[in-house]
Amino acid sequence: MRFNENASLDSSQVQDQRGSGGFGKGGAVAIGGGGLGLVVMLVAMLFGINPADLGSVIQDQAPTSSYQQPAYPQSTDASQTTASCRTGADANARQDCRIVGVVNSVQEYWSNEFARRGQRYSPAPTRLFSGSTDTGCGSATSEVGPFYCPRDKVVYLDLSFFQELQQRFGAQGGPFAQAYVVAHEYGHHIQDLAGILDRLDERDTGPQGDAVRSELQADCLAGVWASNAVATGYISELTEQDIADGMNAASAVGDDRIQQKMQGRITPERWTHGSSQQRQRWFITGYNGKQFESCNTFSGQV
Repeated sequence: MRFNENASLDSSQVQDQRGSGGFGKGGAVAIGGGGLGLVVMLVAMLFGINPADLGSVIQDQAPTSSYQQPAYPQSTDASQTTASCRTGADANARQDCRIVGVVNSVQEYWSNEFARRGQRYSPAPTRLFSGSTDTGCGSATSEVGPFYCPRDKVVYLDLSFFQELQQRFGAQGGPFAQAYVVAHEYGHHIQDLAGILDRLDERDTGPQGDAVRSELQADCLAGVWASNAVATGYISELTEQDIADGMNAASAVGDDRIQQKMQGRITPERWTHGSSQQRQRWFITGYNGKQFESCNTFSGQV
């Protein structure tokens, strides 16, 4: 994935709070309860809508995670914050600027698509953090993984997650794998604007439950953006290898794959995000379908 080097980036769409750390009121968010245990906590680390709504928010009942935050270089130099990301050339050179470029492209696409339908798109910022952060959905650590909080309409991301995605979950990585993660979270923002999140029962788990259908739709919407990414003007090229990297990332975070790795068996009734096959299939459905209507995961079997 390459960015148009002359594209002007809007760094105001990404709030860079890396290095600030710390918790405010509310303590750390942990996902547990409901009899789902460690598996759901680990699954909820990945691409969740809202960690506070995926299960009971507790501190003393959640299983202890062995997660250690990967080392990620932080800089106190103001020139190395996302405020210094100005062009597509910066996005090609720096990971944090790449996130700015992806956020700009994703929001450009959905803004234009909403306008085409005679609707107004409300932008959502992405907030980069390191270690822990306070959100409208409660306090969260890096263990929660990337997520969208509908209460404050912000996407939260610790860049160390991309290292975790490769080292712990075996994804191939690559720039577009990271773009897929960001586009997936903005898929939840689109669901929020469309009123879909309000109608969901996130406790409805399993391969055909609301929780899975919601996540698969976000995967599909990420595919829709990917299909239209070059047309936004920010991205100059997406290759077949880029799409393969995105598919690989989707597969790496399938419920079945995580369950097999973490507990040695697959329990479909506890799925909250969908199997590897489901996630890949719906991403490519959006990519081939090119529009929102391709992503009706709430009808029929998924």
